[in-house]
Amino acid sequence: MLSRTADHLYWMSRYTERAESLARLLDAHYRRSLLPHRPEARQAHWQATLEALGVGLAYQKRFDTLDGNAAFDFLATDRDHEGSIVSLLRYARENARAVRGTITAEMWETINSTYLDLKNASNRDPGEFLDWVKYRSHLSRGVTVGTMLRDEAFHFTRIGVYLERADHMPRLLQSYWREGGVQSDAADWSVLLRALSAFEIYRRVFRESVTPRGVVELLLLRGDMPRALRRCLDEINKSLAIVRNDSSAETQRRAGALHAELHFARMDEWSDSAIPAVLDRIGHRVRDIAARVADDFLVAG
Repeated sequence: MLSRTADHLYWMSRYTERAESLARLLDAHYRRSLLPHRPEARQAHWQATLEALGVGLAYQKRFDTLDGNAAFDFLATDRDHEGSIVSLLRYARENARAVRGTITAEMWETINSTYLDLKNASNRDPGEFLDWVKYRSHLSRGVTVGTMLRDEAFHFTRIGVYLERADHMPRLLQSYWREGGVQSDAADWSVLLRALSAFEIYRRVFRESVTPRGVVELLLLRGDMPRALRRCLDEINKSLAIVRNDSSAETQRRAGALHAELHFARMDEWSDSAIPAVLDRIGHRVRDIAARVADDFLVAG
């Protein structure tokens, strides 16, 4: 496959998945805003989120003070911010348009209609807008799985989806752990689980009240949890094995090593104080794998 085609497919998927991940993060904020919190606690949570996403400086250049409404708009509907949901969905559509001959007609129609409906959707109530973003991402992913030939093109879209999830999860957990770690309010962690569509799964797996350590275990180490980091590495490794080329052996090795570490890791090996460093280290390794994928396969490595 031409590296330019692989590049567009990969980023089409990453941008769509990133928009959904950001919508879920903002949904957690939106749900949290309905709970009783001190103003300084709300501000600390937004600060932790902006730092985890790596956009703290970009926000400061635009705004003098940290305000929840401004931060929400910056991350959700600001067309001048490259990392906002509306910008990400625009980039996904641009990449899809570049490979219309490779993706199916249903895929293009789904991604294009998402872009065309974006202006009206972004004017809705915040909760409705975030639900719309998640729904459109589900629809796009479902059409991809349901209509694409299982060739290299399909697997580059899968690598994009799961690398984006794998990159997002440590950031998300870091933003929550920074605010109090194991002493954090269980209600806040429950809100996070609901935003990730994982609350019911948590109760089935652990059959106990929600704890920060339990959430970290579910979202890092479970192989049967769709958004868990271990599950993402499982899918990444499968697709890398199919699209491999003469220069990708080291990328496969590093992805396999991280997957094996998560597969055999146990939460009791990590103290509460060690978890932030663990999340930081895992995040760096995921980003290293993503950079190597770009070098090995994509036109803009």
